[in-house]
Amino acid sequence: MIQIAVLGYGTVGSGVVEVINTNHDSINKRAENEINIKYVLDLRDFPGDPVEKVLVHDYEVIANDPEVDVVVEVMGGVEPAYTFTKRALEAGKSVCTSNKELVARHGTELLAIAKEHGANYLFEASCGGGIPIIRPLNSSLTADEIDEVTGILNGTTNYILSKMASDGSDFADVLKEAQRLGYAERNPEADVEGYDACRKIAILSSLAYGKEVNYEEVYTEGITKITAEDIKYATSMGTAIKLLATSRKVGDQYYAMVSPVMIDAKNPLYSVNGVFNAIFIHGNVLGDAMFYGSGAGKLPTASAVVADVVDCAKNKGRNIIFRCGNCTRTTDRRGSCSSATSGGTGAVIFSFSSDTEKPILNAISLFLSSFISLMVAYYCIECPIIRTSAKIQKAKCKRRLTFHFAVLYCACKASFTFSH
Repeated sequence: MIQIAVLGYGTVGSGVVEVINTNHDSINKRAENEINIKYVLDLRDFPGDPVEKVLVHDYEVIANDPEVDVVVEVMGGVEPAYTFTKRALEAGKSVCTSNKELVARHGTELLAIAKEHGANYLFEASCGGGIPIIRPLNSSLTADEIDEVTGILNGTTNYILSKMASDGSDFADVLKEAQRLGYAERNPEADVEGYDACRKIAILSSLAYGKEVNYEEVYTEGITKITAEDIKYATSMGTAIKLLATSRKVGDQYYAMVSPVMIDAKNPLYSVNGVFNAIFIHGNVLGDAMFYGSGAGKLPTASAVVADVVDCAKNKGRNIIFRCGNCTRTTDRRGSCSSATSGGTGAVIFSFSSDTEKPILNAISLFLSSFISLMVAYYCIECPIIRTSAKIQKAKCKRRLTFHFAVLYCACKASFTFSH
């Protein structure tokens, strides 16, 4: 029997208990063992709730019980979640979590502690809610060299932007509706300012590239400045505004950023609407792949946590190796990437080559390169032509969407190679 303890009986914690109780037989069959909830930790009491039978208020009860094999940390925040997690791993207890903030800040350290003590630290639910993405990155895609991860990683902001586009409403009005429907928190700052998506792309990038990406140093811009007028302009051009979290590998360097961008119908993320999330991955062998589903919510997130519990049960006493072992931080606060080997600082570079020796054409080439580089440094547009012809190593993003259209037009027209 695998005894587990659930830390936190909020939305996700209660969902974990519900999933295990509802699918008890099938979960036990897949785990090849019986999974039993021995403790649920919470400061509150829940009169009349069956959880009262296993409810405790003191973490020491769990920490000092050698029968507890797996700890499910769904408390949120850094403390006391970090202290509880670290103590559990040091005691040889595996930990499963949905806590993206903790994973982004201390994930590498906690993975190392888990490995040292023959335990596991699993966090499938921390990035895509119910979307299975960590496991594919860690196992199914290990034969590939991943060079891009781009996604809609926050259901709240995607709902707001989708509703603004369909109804023509202002940001403030849609935010109030999202809060009323339970899609947005009472304090929505982490969602609408892009911080939630930032933590998630940092985690995914660390796993995809085997380099630790410090989320505090990733350039992040939210959607609070998007207006109904911006949405109308984008719609009239056949594009949609999405809050994208993006990281790319360029040579031996990397960059990551979170910002609203315009994408057209050719982009696979264009049709992802409402509270749904999607994660696009490109590998040098696989090519393009996209993972789509419910990015948040009580039961989808709980389902991903329980899947990690099953993995821990099947690998009791054996550490599951993650790719981001001895990581070095790779991004600076503005989204630039300095790898440990290069030691250099990045720059926005657009190269227009010229094979001719004619000085006039060379001068024009140099002027256009400088002009487009300067404009993108300020406005950083998601343009398919720019994306394939330019090597972007750092982007200073100071966006005003209504001005993007003119810059996008100039950039696309100018992206060509001069010849004789």
